Amino acid sequence: MRLSVIDAGSHTVRLVVADAGDGVPLPVHTAKWKLRLSEQTGADGRIGEAATRQLVKAIRKAARTAERWGAPEPLAFATAVVRHAPDRTHVLRAVRAESGVRLCVLSGETEAELTFLAVRRWMGWKAGPIALFDIGGGSLEVAFGRGRTPDFAVSLPLGAVRLTRRFFGHDDPPSPDEILALRREVRHQLRDAGARIRWENPRTAVASSRTFQQLARLCGAAPGRHGPFAAREVRGKDLRRAIDRLAALPAARRSELPGISAPRSHQSLAGAVIGHTAMKVSGLDTLAVSPWALREGILLRHLEDGPGWWPDAVARPDTRDAPEPPTAPRPSAVVPLR
Repeated sequence: MRLSVIDAGSHTVRLVVADAGDGVPLPVHTAKWKLRLSEQTGADGRIGEAATRQLVKAIRKAARTAERWGAPEPLAFATAVVRHAPDRTHVLRAVRAESGVRLCVLSGETEAELTFLAVRRWMGWKAGPIALFDIGGGSLEVAFGRGRTPDFAVSLPLGAVRLTRRFFGHDDPPSPDEILALRREVRHQLRDAGARIRWENPRTAVASSRTFQQLARLCGAAPGRHGPFAAREVRGKDLRRAIDRLAALPAARRSELPGISAPRSHQSLAGAVIGHTAMKVSGLDTLAVSPWALREGILLRHLEDGPGWWPDAVARPDTRDAPEPPTAPRPSAVVPLR
């Protein structure tokens, strides 16, 4: 069985083509198109015409690439940058009309559930109860669970790009007061979820997302060329030192540090503060880093529950006339994981 996933995120449109004949999605081709949508959105979060045209062009290329690799219609989804855009209805309609791809907008809670599924499959049952943290550009997903699906899953407006724009808009590098203000905001937003995780006392705590992967490399984890099976982790004390290293440099120079890519250098400091504060609030000393996240969760859900769940998960403002919502709530047609 050959499947493909298109992920329209804050920075890039990513394509993964995978074979899954034995129930495990093994990538056979990956590609990405850099858009930096989050940097093109207006102050009100609107994506706008120019960025929409770029998004349509990238998704059209991704769909054609998937077709060349023998995959059927891709499972295409957008994350927080589109989910929270006031003009998301227009964006989804344009993508559908001009590329033929139905772009799905999942709620943040659904993203957390699907990411948890991927992490559970990667870590295995031996990991026991798992706490999960996933830092995106627009949101932070947190989940905890003992089984295949989480007992609770939340999405908080604590994305690395979002908080960079909100708190680090004046000085470069940011002042200690700006960093402290960001940390206080993360601590406040995470108060309830962190208390729940401390109470649950998970056996294993896991970080996923590109942000955490780069921070792990900065903290001394094995580089990507060692492959996905190399054990990687982030320790709180190492992440605290990484914050000092990042805060000492302007955004343009942070890519000189190990693991920090140029496209993500401007958000790396906020990502480190978010990750470290999340660990402190949740009472965690170490996070294992999972290479599987949301894209793999979608593929696994498709394999384990059958293809019928995905068409019903697609938000359909492209086929109905309705006011554009200020936010994207969890689609009522999404079949719950539980």
